[in-house]
Amino acid sequence: MDTGNDRGSEVVSEKSIDGQLKEPKQSFSADKKFPEQNQESAETETGMHKSGQNGWQALIAYDACIRLCLNSWARGCAEAPEFLRDECQLLRSAFGLHKLLLQPRGVQQTERDNKIADQTMTSKVKKTVGKIRVEVKKLRIIPRRKLKDTNSMRSAIYLQAGAEYVRQVSTIVKHRINSLRLSPFSLPSEESSLCMIHLKSSAEDNEVESVSAISLRPGTGEYHDFFPESQGDALLLEVQDVMKNVQGCATISVSSLTDNPNDRVRWWPIYHNDNECVGKVLLSIGSTFTSDETVLMKSGSIVETLAYDLLLEAAMRAQQFHARNLRIEGPWKWILTVFADYYGVSDTYTKLRYLSYVMNVATPTKDCLELLHELLVPVLKTRSDRNLTRQEKSILLDCEMQVERLLAEVFENYKSLDENSPTGLADMSAPLSETAAPALSPAVQLYTLLHDILAQDAQTVLRNYLQTAATKRCRKHMLETDEFVSSNSEGFIMDAEAITKAYSKMKILCVNISNEINIDIKIHSQHIFPSSIDLSTITSAVYSVELSKRLESFLAAWPPSSPMPHVNELLIAMSDFERSLELWHISEVKGGVDSRNLFHDYIMVWIQDLQLTLLDLCKAEKVPWSGVCTKYSTSPFAEEMFERMAKMFSEYEVVINRWPQYTFILENAAANVERAIIKALERQYHDILTPLKDSIPKRLGMQVQKLARRQSTAYYSIPSQLGIFLNTMKRILDVLHCRIEDKLKSWASYLPLNGDNKSNFGEQMNAITVLLRTKYKNYIQAIVVKLASNMVANRNTRLQRILEDTKEADGEAQMRERMQLLSTQLSDCISNLHETFTSQIFVATCRAFWDKMGQIVLKFLEGRKENRVWYTGSYHALGILDDIYASQMQRLLGNALREKDLEAPRSITEARSILSRDTTNRMDSSSYIYF
Repeated sequence: MDTGNDRGSEVVSEKSIDGQLKEPKQSFSADKKFPEQNQESAETETGMHKSGQNGWQALIAYDACIRLCLNSWARGCAEAPEFLRDECQLLRSAFGLHKLLLQPRGVQQTERDNKIADQTMTSKVKKTVGKIRVEVKKLRIIPRRKLKDTNSMRSAIYLQAGAEYVRQVSTIVKHRINSLRLSPFSLPSEESSLCMIHLKSSAEDNEVESVSAISLRPGTGEYHDFFPESQGDALLLEVQDVMKNVQGCATISVSSLTDNPNDRVRWWPIYHNDNECVGKVLLSIGSTFTSDETVLMKSGSIVETLAYDLLLEAAMRAQQFHARNLRIEGPWKWILTVFADYYGVSDTYTKLRYLSYVMNVATPTKDCLELLHELLVPVLKTRSDRNLTRQEKSILLDCEMQVERLLAEVFENYKSLDENSPTGLADMSAPLSETAAPALSPAVQLYTLLHDILAQDAQTVLRNYLQTAATKRCRKHMLETDEFVSSNSEGFIMDAEAITKAYSKMKILCVNISNEINIDIKIHSQHIFPSSIDLSTITSAVYSVELSKRLESFLAAWPPSSPMPHVNELLIAMSDFERSLELWHISEVKGGVDSRNLFHDYIMVWIQDLQLTLLDLCKAEKVPWSGVCTKYSTSPFAEEMFERMAKMFSEYEVVINRWPQYTFILENAAANVERAIIKALERQYHDILTPLKDSIPKRLGMQVQKLARRQSTAYYSIPSQLGIFLNTMKRILDVLHCRIEDKLKSWASYLPLNGDNKSNFGEQMNAITVLLRTKYKNYIQAIVVKLASNMVANRNTRLQRILEDTKEADGEAQMRERMQLLSTQLSDCISNLHETFTSQIFVATCRAFWDKMGQIVLKFLEGRKENRVWYTGSYHALGILDDIYASQMQRLLGNALREKDLEAPRSITEARSILSRDTTNRMDSSSYIYF
């Protein structure tokens, strides 16, 4: 019997068989029945179709097994009797031959068995080719150069025949062969030509080696056996000369061999360029066919590989082969091994055929992948040695494609692998394990077996699988947020509760994606993947990009209006995601999560809205709040505005802690709002401040001048509202403005030390401080000027006139009497200041007023240094002024008055210096004025 392959198989020794099966885990008795339901299920899963098997083939395989068992039994094999017991009941049941063999009397067949038997015997005829033996008898080639020298009539005949070839192939072939027999051309020697023959299906195999074509020389008696896959296959013959130049080709369809099996030796035409007949070849082709047709059942034969296939299927049915029971053990393993050795079925073929059935029910589980690796290792070694037959190559190619699909399923679901699941995959909602699935390690081993993991293409494919897995995980987590970014999200009612819920889900999404990457890092730390595959880097790129896209779409659909708590929570989750990647030493990826970039435009809008809101409130204030005052005797408007601004700024704590660069934007906004508050205060108290504007110096160029228009001569009385205004200005300068400035300074401390912008921080706040101090000082000076004007309005209270009327004989008593009215007016004015202003402003105003009166005396002395008569009066006047201001401030403030508050101001000191002829004219510690 032909072996079915072109090489022998390694013989398994009887000793090894006995050693392996001495104590089988499971024994099979002759009377054991196989449940039909389980059997049919297994056949469906594995691709076995018992009803479609040819009865003749099954009988041949059954007979081969019996002879094998008898032979083994005779040699003392312990496993053989298991299959011979009870008239080979175990084999008959496995092959399903009850319906074909004669049964003892009394044994009844069921209606189901009869139906199946009928289907088996009446199955549709299906021709399949088993084996083709080819021998090259003779070869005749027409020299192509002489074809060009023939007359024009012969050339026309050849051209016409080539055109008719498409429509009438058989007529052309006969015509050309007959013409060639009559041609007197000289023929080249057969010994100088060589015929290269291979199957058409072999040429279509991407992995076919260059040695697949078999070389046969004409007339040598050499032959080769080919194993076509189907009726559509064909033999491809190529004629080469000594220099390996192609002389012509022939194509012999396998189906044409079955049309006339008795015609073994035939001439076949040889063509060049598909339309030019250049010769003929005499081939002896012997073919062995198998058929399911009832007529041919008793005359056909089968190859050994087909018999082995039938035995393998029988063993699988007997052991109820399925996805979780893949291994064939016990006596069936023994008989498969011995059968292959006894009948010459190669070890490679047995593993490939077994592998093909395993792939039909393969699942992404550890035991399945380990079995695949175990089966493929010797097969791939044989392939590397170029020892595979065409049939084995075909099976291996199909199995490799299926293994690749299985590996793709493993790697694309490496976090969802479940050994306890029937499919090997857990539900996507199942909790994640922080360790790699058991099936992952054998899957990597199997992948590296099939691919050169050092090759860039193999690494790229594996990375693509892992990226697909990350994409699937992303989709799973993003399902709950799809409603917020879908085209139908416009129908959502965006109330506060819905917005908070949406942002909460997005925050959870960021946390879940971060957890996915963390688990990938832990899986990678188990060193399952090759060193060239960094799992966490590969998947984090996908996670980051997909998360960034989802966040961008979500923020566009649900834009944050301000840094509210739920917005800050999402912002924290996003920035924590970035920080985690940095801590895990995962490089940034283009298009990945960039929380600052995603939120930048929104933050700028927030700050602008904050500024516009506060500015609008300032513009709306035009009159003071009537009858309302704070405990600090200040404007409620200013207190409320600064409190509102401080509260709004506190909402940016989360933003600034992560991106302190926005401190500059907030500083600028704060400065603009504070300027607006000052303007609003001045607008509110416009009527009260108008009388003072004539006394406030205007800056013209670099000089300070007073307005040229005439001063009002009306007596000026300080209104209580002016006290509220100045108290407010002073509180803004000393307290409210400082709170905002201190907050911004604390945020600025987060800026990098080497940042260029850090040195520029504070310019806006310093400008506001200068503005407040200037306005405060100017208003104090304006009030003093008004008060001094009141002293000049009456002739009897003019200090300069009193000094001018002083006589040389006048003493201190006379000067006090002459200044009595002035002293009274000064005392009343100081009391009015105390009632209007707070203590600090009261002291500053009194000292400024004191200095203003001293300037009158100083100016009088500077203009009249030659008249010694007025020195005495000026000396007494200075003493009286000191007594008035010191006594009144002490009386009104008591112990709250500090010692330095009673020191004489600058003008008084200078005047005394003139009187005491102090030529140094120095400045002492008593020269300050509070502003």
